[in-house]
Amino acid sequence: MSTAGTDPVPQGPLQRDASTDAFEFVRELATELSQGVIELPSFPDVAVRIQKVLANERADADRIVRVIGAEPMIATRVLSMANSAALNPQGKPVADMRAAVVRLGMDALRSAVIGFAVAQLRRASGFKGIERHLNALWHHTVLVAALALTIARRQGKANPDTAMLTGLVHGVGKLYILTHTTSHQALFANQIMYQRIVRDWHANIAKALLESWHLSEEIVEAVHCYQDEARDVRGATAVLADVLEIAELLSLCKDAPELLRERLRERKAAARLGVDEEAGKVLLSESAVELAALREALGP
Repeated sequence: MSTAGTDPVPQGPLQRDASTDAFEFVRELATELSQGVIELPSFPDVAVRIQKVLANERADADRIVRVIGAEPMIATRVLSMANSAALNPQGKPVADMRAAVVRLGMDALRSAVIGFAVAQLRRASGFKGIERHLNALWHHTVLVAALALTIARRQGKANPDTAMLTGLVHGVGKLYILTHTTSHQALFANQIMYQRIVRDWHANIAKALLESWHLSEEIVEAVHCYQDEARDVRGATAVLADVLEIAELLSLCKDAPELLRERLRERKAAARLGVDEEAGKVLLSESAVELAALREALGP
């Protein structure tokens, strides 16, 4: 982990306060991770309960329909997603919950539930003052999800719905850290120190959160390791990690074509997926449709 002396952090009262805040924050993080009590504040309990039902291999469509139907706002979100252009390219509408559940499948259902939960979190009164940052993180997350979906469909190496879900949850560690800045304002004010903590901690936090939501091992591990180019993973996890890495790269470099060309040439994941500069441009163009559809289905 980096030390404070390696970066040009401004000195003075703010730095001392930020250092103290950073120490307290990291200590709290370490304690929560060691105790397995990582929870997103203001994340609806109903969303966690539904995730557990979706993770149960013995849960049939009727049980899933009953659980989702008990929460009208989630039910509305599921129907909206089932009828969205992203997941209903044939344009055949469904009007009942059972048909929506069957059409979507488990991973797309999880995406709909997480979209609902994050929308509730972003509206929570306790996060006034960081709404702009929450919205920016969510918009970036949906863009990565749309790109991951597009890459998976085009490359045929990963399930598109699973890739979309992986993109949608890849930033939950960053979301957790951001939501906790309301009680560590000095740390958030010092963006150099704050970003260092995000870099060093978000992957482990994401892994703990996703495990508590009972997501599949390949999704959890892909989110945990996708930023490590030396990762040693195999099978579905390796493919998902590659898809997520390139989806995020495209999202970050979409307005910088020269940088995108350079980064794609550097990344082994791009070579494994067959994504060069021209393919990257095509993926960015194609994902625009998926992005609009996902934003409509998941909320702005």
